[in-house]
Amino acid sequence: MTAGPAEPLAAAELWFQKHGLPYFVPDERAAVRAALRPGRTLPLLVGVVLVAIAAGVGLAWFSDEISAGPAVLLAIVLLAALWYALTALRARSIVGWALSRTSGSLRLLLPMTTRALPLLLLAITFLFINTEMWQVGGNLTVGSLWLVVLLFAALAVGFLFVRLPEEVDRADDDVDDAFLLRTCAKTPLADTCRELVDDPEADPASYAEVTGYERWNLILVLIIVQFVQVLLLSLSVFAFLMLFGTLIMSDQVMLAWQTEDAFTTSRALVQVSTFLAAFSGLYLTVSTVTDEAYREQFFGSVMRELERAVGVRAVYLALRARC
Repeated sequence: MTAGPAEPLAAAELWFQKHGLPYFVPDERAAVRAALRPGRTLPLLVGVVLVAIAAGVGLAWFSDEISAGPAVLLAIVLLAALWYALTALRARSIVGWALSRTSGSLRLLLPMTTRALPLLLLAITFLFINTEMWQVGGNLTVGSLWLVVLLFAALAVGFLFVRLPEEVDRADDDVDDAFLLRTCAKTPLADTCRELVDDPEADPASYAEVTGYERWNLILVLIIVQFVQVLLLSLSVFAFLMLFGTLIMSDQVMLAWQTEDAFTTSRALVQVSTFLAAFSGLYLTVSTVTDEAYREQFFGSVMRELERAVGVRAVYLALRARC
């Protein structure tokens, strides 16, 4: 490899890392592939499961709450999986970029809130002042409530894993020279892109299709960004329900509906609000992917970032092919 292309290649790999695209870098991708080998993952999985089972059984025994067992087991397994993803699977830069991208777009939270929440709040409000909702949500144990929240979250993430690959596949459609020049502007490969486009023997657009680990990198970026946005909106629903419940739900009403003392009624308000906020998160997740009006609001700017990643990657691979 000559010294000429080595510098833009290194700069492009650094750009990938800073923009939450570690799987676009060959060395990082090889490390992730090694970390997913059964020889490394199975012993760790067995150890985590054994510890989680022991902790879950112990807590269920001492608290006399059966639901605490599976709740603790799932919590420990999820925390271990998150730790492994952030370290061995190089997901830290993906999460970091997605969170910074979301925090930088907090000014869009109010427009998203005013667009996505009004109709949802109307339906949620009627559920909130429903006797059966307080009898169900208010009487859940802490472990059972945690399992319900995890169930809603799992359904939402599962739905995203099914639908978001379609959004990613759109990012590498219709890639041409104009697309590459536009997406590579103000990146380390801007000049290289112009050279490759002007070279009649080079065809950087032929490298546009994103597959394998790199495709999953883009999917993970979308999932994390979407998850954080939905979480913020769900927290808005929770805050509204807590305020609304404090104003209209007197102790007499809540005692008549579901509890026997003031401490339990306060806990019931938190639990019902949490239950409905988690349900709202699932509803918003589905709506923002299936509804065209919501899709542009939630994915418009992020999809432009994905298109830029596709363009820079195509030029990067074309440059590596020439070395």
